[in-house]
Formats: sequence, C-alpha cells, structure tokens
Amino acid sequence: MSSRRSRSRQSGASAEITDAQITDLVSKLQQLIPELRARRSDKVSSSKVLQETCNYIKNLHREVDDLSDRLSQLLANTDSNSAQAAIIRSLLM
Repeated sequence: MSSRRSRSRQSGASAEITDAQITDLVSKLQQLIPELRARRSDKVSSSKVLQETCNYIKNLHREVDDLSDRLSQLLANTDSNSAQAAIIRSLLM
C-alpha cells in the first residue's frame, strides 16, 4: 500500500487524465473494435466500449493460444527436416 501511495505522489498533478483524453480514447477504441464499429451510429457508453475492448482482447489471446497449440502439435508430428516443418518454424519466428 505504501508503494502505491508513493507512486501516486510521484506522478503529481500532470499525470491526471482529463475528460477529453478519456473521450478521445473511447472514440479511438470504438473505431478499432469490429463489434463497436458496426454500431458506430448508436451512442455507446464508455463502460460498454471498455467492456467490449476487454472482451475483444481476451478473444484475441484465446485465438493466439489455440493457434500456438495447433502449430506445436503440427511441429511435433512433422519430420523436423521436412518443408512443412520449415514453414511452421518460419511462422513462429
């Protein structure tokens, strides 16, 4: 707890986030997230934008983990000197 307090004291007033910065961030997130881009004409709350952003990031992490597992399985079941193994290794680099 003390380190948290000292960090907040060190950051000072200049590190405070303004309403304009929050609005700008929410607007940029709304443009980036496909689920929110489709509803751009609708007024979406900031909390909804942040929740959708978190969901989108979680889904991306899940997809990356699944792809990593699939590549690992392919590599384990492939002759290490084959062309297929070389392609898989190049994808991992």
